[in-house]
Amino acid sequence: MMNTAIEVHDLHKNYGPQPVLRGVSFAVGVGEIFGIAGRNGAGKTTTVEILQGLRSRDHGQVRVLGFDPGRDRRRLRPLLGAQLQTSALPERLRVGEALRLFARLAGGRVDWRQLARAWGLEPLVGKQFGGLSGGQRQRLFLALAMIHRPRLVFLDELTQGLDPLARRETWRLVEQARDHGTTVVLVTHDMEEAERLCDRVAVMHEGELVTCGRPVELATAMGTVRVRFSSPSAAGLEGLAQLPGVAEIGYDGASADIAVDPESVVHVATELARRDLAPPDFTVIRPSLEEAVMALLNGDQR
Repeated sequence: MMNTAIEVHDLHKNYGPQPVLRGVSFAVGVGEIFGIAGRNGAGKTTTVEILQGLRSRDHGQVRVLGFDPGRDRRRLRPLLGAQLQTSALPERLRVGEALRLFARLAGGRVDWRQLARAWGLEPLVGKQFGGLSGGQRQRLFLALAMIHRPRLVFLDELTQGLDPLARRETWRLVEQARDHGTTVVLVTHDMEEAERLCDRVAVMHEGELVTCGRPVELATAMGTVRVRFSSPSAAGLEGLAQLPGVAEIGYDGASADIAVDPESVVHVATELARRDLAPPDFTVIRPSLEEAVMALLNGDQR
């Protein structure tokens, strides 16, 4: 049985007559990096605000680290961390000053210099916030969110606008926080980030949670696998379209491309071997999480 940091059951929220959350249920295990993904307006932000006790719910049960965030926010707050927004710090505030201030607000339990070393901020302590690169700002925001060693931290659109190198470094820091025992909830619409970083992902759409699971499981369950191999002619491909699970067959004069349901890959491969169509370059290409989620949200798998 999973040791849970968050439990949500049948969560509902309306803004006036407009339903924003409709029966959302999920659980987050202790020590997970848990993604909440979906398009803008899916209900991601409202869900996280309710989890933090920043917004009330209309119906449903919510437990965060054993507390009801609606009633126990004061006791819950010291256990939570949250990523700052880009405009949250003055442009002239120096990195060292920000770390020292937040360490003091956390009760002085943390040596801000040690924190600067741990998060690779030591060379930047004298630099003003306004002069930091996007990756350096995110590094600082993560350090400030983790300064009081929270048991659970909420991160929102973590690497939006960062270059590839800064993105990967930020991902490493999040994994480092998880490895030190912090449960992470990551709100994102970046499926590459969710696939790379999250242990499990909940996909939301129009206020509902439409699926939840490990990224590789979601991609396999919802997407179409492509089987590719060289073929000297299209003659041997005749009749394959009638096989169970085959959605599409393409041939460009030198190679074949077959779109097939994941559960039918073995059957299709067996049939190809029976026809002596199993060359050494036979390749199975599984869908990315982004491809699978787009298929789901566009109604292909709903």
